[in-house]
Amino acid sequence: MQNFESFFITMLLTLKVALITTFVLLFLAIPLAYFLAFNKSKITPILEAIVSMPLVLPPSVLGFYLLITFSPQSVLGKFLLETFNLKLVFSFEGLVVGSVIFSLPFMVNPIQAGFSSLPKSLFEAALTLGKSRVKILCFVLLPNISRSLLVGVVVTFAHTIGEFGVVMMIGGNIEGVTRVASIAIYDEVESLNYVLAHQYALSLFVITFSILLLTFYLNKRDVK
Repeated sequence: MQNFESFFITMLLTLKVALITTFVLLFLAIPLAYFLAFNKSKITPILEAIVSMPLVLPPSVLGFYLLITFSPQSVLGKFLLETFNLKLVFSFEGLVVGSVIFSLPFMVNPIQAGFSSLPKSLFEAALTLGKSRVKILCFVLLPNISRSLLVGVVVTFAHTIGEFGVVMMIGGNIEGVTRVASIAIYDEVESLNYVLAHQYALSLFVITFSILLLTFYLNKRDVK
């Protein structure tokens, strides 16, 4: 009974982190992807490199620097703690912040690719009709990249569920607070509790496979 309760709490926390991270990233990624797709300034390649860093940087490296940056002993960590009473290391909030940073390219890149694939004439035609850039983004561009938005949401959610290195470094292994499924699998394997580790692993497999299957099904139906 205790194992089931721990399993339920851990899985619920994992889904909660993934949902919040995906929701936050969707709103952050749209304006960022729009800027990267349509702005040709000298800082664009620099921003693209920064956004894509989590794709090539080892998660433990990113997690380590986030741990140092948000530590109460650091300038930023001390400021957040004293000003907003916000502690980002070994906390749920820190887990979300770390997940948002680490999953950023998985949301931005598909949306940026979607914007870049749109014909320039679509944007120019909307401008000639007197539409503002915000209205063009919301009512013209976004509806035309709905598949890219769906891919970004699905990949970000699935990726966040399976995170390990970053969440382990900044969140630790506090049950009910920061102990997500990926950490629980590692913890149970270390304890030679393969039965419970299998339950966590199988649950993540079923969830991610179901999400991807549904996404591919919807895409195929839209094509028809």
